[in-house]
Amino acid sequence: MSRIPLAIPNIGAREAELMNEAISSGFVSSVGRFVNEFETRFAEYVGAKYAVACSSGTAALHIAMRLAGVQPGDLVAVSDFTFMASSNAASYQFAELLLVDSREDSWCMDVDKLRTELVRRRGAGEKLPKAIEIVHILGQPADTAAVMELAGEFGIIVIEDAAEALGATWTSGPLKGRHVGTVGHMGAYSFNGNKIMTTGGGGMFTTDNEDLAIRAKHLSTQARTPDRGYLHDEIGFNYRLTNIAAALGVAQLERLDGFVAAKREIAMRYNEAFAGTAIQTPPTLPGQESTYWLYSIQVPAGRGTEARDELQDFLAAVDIESRSLWRPLHMQPPLKDEALIGGSVGEDLFHRGLSLPCSTELTAVEQKRVIDRVLEWLQLNGG
Repeated sequence: MSRIPLAIPNIGAREAELMNEAISSGFVSSVGRFVNEFETRFAEYVGAKYAVACSSGTAALHIAMRLAGVQPGDLVAVSDFTFMASSNAASYQFAELLLVDSREDSWCMDVDKLRTELVRRRGAGEKLPKAIEIVHILGQPADTAAVMELAGEFGIIVIEDAAEALGATWTSGPLKGRHVGTVGHMGAYSFNGNKIMTTGGGGMFTTDNEDLAIRAKHLSTQARTPDRGYLHDEIGFNYRLTNIAAALGVAQLERLDGFVAAKREIAMRYNEAFAGTAIQTPPTLPGQESTYWLYSIQVPAGRGTEARDELQDFLAAVDIESRSLWRPLHMQPPLKDEALIGGSVGEDLFHRGLSLPCSTELTAVEQKRVIDRVLEWLQLNGG
């Protein structure tokens, strides 16, 4: 039997056509028609006024931190259960971190816990965050309406880390019809190789503020001014996406709706298969449409990391790839001394969480093979 990978890109003839066109044009670096076209089409797709194509999702987040005015010693509140890049963007600005635990029902930032802490800090005259970075975990929309209300009360900038959730939306409530990444003051997306759509590597900065968009593009191109000589009016970054990568992005964006539909269909089949078992399936909340970027389960409670590792090894033995979820940021050595609110939910997600194969081209036969092996392991382990 062939190996079933975790999540691989879905790249076809249209992608090759546009990339070859970019190569033939001679514009292979950060100048060319596809960069601008990708930005325009992406902004239209997610409903943002402006989009700036960057070399990575981390680069987009870093620019957002810079534009939020985050300076050395400032405080940034960020989801504790997330990939390290989320906090790295703040650390690049030498900020201090306030790590906020997750909600059990969404796996995203617990805004109620954050509110309690901010009220306490205000009353005690302690430092308040300059920015809040809320992360849409594994394709699941976070409680962005609540964080915007909280940020408005305290005068805080909100940055949405939508790296994992392109295509996720709200279907009811105050954000009905909105895409993740377009509600906060700034948003950031990733197009890494295993994301729902890819440019090989790359990201996108979004905002509805024209001044921020202009500044973001300026910073992403080494802050170079239109002068005959090389004149740079501030310290900038080499963060612009290449034309070849943007050509891939344009083609992938044309197929994005199909990719999202495939992810949701895969999630539905897994959910149905694991219903009524001790396997905990990912969040499904009313009024939200997750994209299930990486379909992730939790092994039965009580055995934690040991059971997760046993299932991962069991699957690997029959050529099925899986991946454990991230360590919460407070468990990462560089961040062990940062301020923390809670932490137990994120720790439980790490100890029990495992992502299963969910490539957009995963066949029903391949998925059944995965499901059968998970259920077999569960039965062998008294589940």
